Amino acid sequence: MSRRTTAIAAALFVVALGSPLVSAELDPCNYYYDVGLAKYKQGDALGAITQFTNSIEINPNHAMSYYHRGIAKYMLFDLHGAIADFTKAIDINPGDASAYRNRGIATAKYGNFRGSIADFTKAIEIDPQYANAYMYRGLSKKLLRDLKGACVDWRKAASLGDEDAAEWARWDCE
Repeated sequence: MSRRTTAIAAALFVVALGSPLVSAELDPCNYYYDVGLAKYKQGDALGAITQFTNSIEINPNHAMSYYHRGIAKYMLFDLHGAIADFTKAIDINPGDASAYRNRGIATAKYGNFRGSIADFTKAIEIDPQYANAYMYRGLSKKLLRDLKGACVDWRKAASLGDEDAAEWARWDCE
């Protein structure tokens, strides 16, 4: 194959895979979102926040940009900002169990364990198999001195395969 043919084949391959350069022309919101994810995976939370914000400026209803910007803010200990972004993601997509779970984690970090339990409960209502939501709800219950309720949640999470919850149930519930 000639160099020219190889170059054309490579270009077509990139186009077929949806390169960021191509998607930037077609959908800048998703381009910034994808760059934000890449920056986050590289450990650049501030850069990720900038890119997710760019995505949101283009499409204020892009729930996943709010969701992932919330995660990046949480990683930078901006709990208020994280909770605000998770709340916006929930407003746009109320069926996202992960957004409720993550907002519950950030809310618990503030010490609002009752509020976190409400979020974990909503995540469980959306996805009854969400082991991690049971595990975190159990932790919030324990911090409110409801060990019996915590043990119920940890055992349920363990039955769904959460090994950390199984350990906590063994330590605190037997």
